Amino acid sequence: DLLPSSSLPRVTMMALGRLTVRSFGSSASFSTAAAFTGIGRLNHVAIAVPELEKATTFYRDVMGAKVSAPEALPEHGVTVVFVNLPNTKIELLHPLGENSPIANFIKNNPSGGIHHVCLEGENIHAALAQFKAKGIRALNAEPKIGAHGKPVVFLHPKDCGGVLVEVEQV
Repeated sequence: DLLPSSSLPRVTMMALGRLTVRSFGSSASFSTAAAFTGIGRLNHVAIAVPELEKATTFYRDVMGAKVSAPEALPEHGVTVVFVNLPNTKIELLHPLGENSPIANFIKNNPSGGIHHVCLEGENIHAALAQFKAKGIRALNAEPKIGAHGKPVVFLHPKDCGGVLVEVEQV
């Protein structure tokens, strides 16, 4: 026999991000908003380089790594080459134009150097809210699309032990 519809569980949305389930005279409410559960794996280490071809040759011909072709990203002011490693990537960054954020880094570090580390996270908006709640400043108020085509947020080095940290949504 079928149960009358009045005795079947009812699911209703009570408010944005809250779900209420009513069944047999009782109800339960819980949040449907995804929380930031912490960082995931290391996505890449970004290295600013004054000579992109020289750095590419080093990783490809000396270190034996697989490298991508250079890719100009005018919206980010950089040309990138990705060095693919078995467990992560190295992102070689070269300034594209005088207003490139990497141009100033190279000016202050003529030999180049580590620019930032990128860590993965599952919910970039929840992550950004958690960082703000814990007093960690983000360089961008809202996530933007990064070099890999995914939402990213950069965290201020002064709040992260002197390291520029990029968090990329996976």
